Amino acid sequence: MTLWRMGAVEAAGLIRRGELRAAELVGACLSRLKDKEKEIHAFLKVDEAGSLTQAAAIDNLVREGSDPGPLAGIPVAVKDNICTKDLRTTCASRILKDFDPIYDATAIQKLRRAGAVILGKTNLDEFGMGSSTENSAFGPTRNPWDETRVPGGSSGGSAAALCAGMAPLALGTDTGGSVRQPAAFCGVTAFKPSYGAVSRYGLVAFASGFDTMGSMARGVADCLQLYNVICGPDSMDSTSAPDSTPINLNSLRGPVADLVLGLPRRWIEEGCNREVFDIYENTVRVLKESGVRFQEIDMPKPDHAVSCYYILTDAEASSNLARYDGVRFGYRAADGEALESLESLYKHTRGKGFGPEVKRRVILGSYLLSAGYCDAYYLRAQKIRGWVKESLTRAFERVSALLLPTSPTPAFKLGERIKQPLQMYLSDLFTVSANLSGAPALAFPAGFTQNNLPVGLQLMGRPGEEEHWIRPAHLLEQTLQLAQIAPDKPALGD
Repeated sequence: MTLWRMGAVEAAGLIRRGELRAAELVGACLSRLKDKEKEIHAFLKVDEAGSLTQAAAIDNLVREGSDPGPLAGIPVAVKDNICTKDLRTTCASRILKDFDPIYDATAIQKLRRAGAVILGKTNLDEFGMGSSTENSAFGPTRNPWDETRVPGGSSGGSAAALCAGMAPLALGTDTGGSVRQPAAFCGVTAFKPSYGAVSRYGLVAFASGFDTMGSMARGVADCLQLYNVICGPDSMDSTSAPDSTPINLNSLRGPVADLVLGLPRRWIEEGCNREVFDIYENTVRVLKESGVRFQEIDMPKPDHAVSCYYILTDAEASSNLARYDGVRFGYRAADGEALESLESLYKHTRGKGFGPEVKRRVILGSYLLSAGYCDAYYLRAQKIRGWVKESLTRAFERVSALLLPTSPTPAFKLGERIKQPLQMYLSDLFTVSANLSGAPALAFPAGFTQNNLPVGLQLMGRPGEEEHWIRPAHLLEQTLQLAQIAPDKPALGD
């Protein structure tokens, strides 16, 4: 197998046994990155020297007889809204274009302790606000399957890097579907854990009540191995869950005959692309033949969830991003145009520092929280959030998990929706309910359209029982072998 296509669990095993050098693997990924980056633009910063130094240190530990850890020598692409010490973290925004953190996020600290190599920082929609990675201040990322199309967002750079073979693992963040939707568009796997299962310390806040660190890889086992390394309680994050634990990877091959998955057809039939729906039905058929049982579930219409999600996250964004004022954080407008007054400083700094989508959401969020409108919008949305959570809790009393499309459509064209924000927001139709309720969800490849574009589905299930309901995704991966298909290797066996 080509070295840059090797899976993380397999490669880490070889490196720990001294059968492969970390420097070889990192060198292969860097070489692949140099070949593809000009076309894809997955990265905002590549730490070539730093990653080779980290790889050499791993190889030294192995030579000395020490075990570097479960991710020994594995390159990890990190979304650029996660703080990395002395490695620029911009959130794809001009307002943070010169920000060099003085500390690592907790997830990065855990990755380094597990022997992982931080390869660089990947592109995203500015502050995670978007579903196409077109809202980056430093230019869009392109989908490796079709460079005229978007990779999804906001973790589009991480998904594209995995898909193109630049790294075997990637970190992303999921506020409303931001690891799952790009995973579907790029044909890779992504896990959004329960809210609080992974520390948010060092994740630059967009909407604190929703932000979740997520793991991404080309296969289910690799994706969960990355989650296992970064999960767990953290005293630096008051919202981290005290009972979050790793997932037993050996359980992935367990029986599925006792599983009952829910089919919420009302969620799916309204607004879902025909080809996506056909792949969904085919997946149900394949899993039924393997012994998985299904039950129709009646759920509330998802458009209520989308409206509720955007009201609440815009409100939180307007509060979180108020710190970028040119005084305490980030870019400051030039003195000549900004020193007339404090208001003028704010106006010029934010006017030039933020992009159009961030401005739109901050303005909307400020309006939603203003006197006279807070009850009508924000408090009502909080009630709907509770209703969505109750609906899912009742569903999980009947079934182990719900099987859903990840996105209503395959990847769309660059520029197709950038001036139609409502159409862009509907890309999140099937993903935001997991964020509103805090439930875990795993997105995985399920097929291809006639135009050779990947289509992904997701399992959204009971918190704490992931080892049980994730099995069908692993079973499907082993049955269909979709992870073996790459953009420059479009058919199995080529």
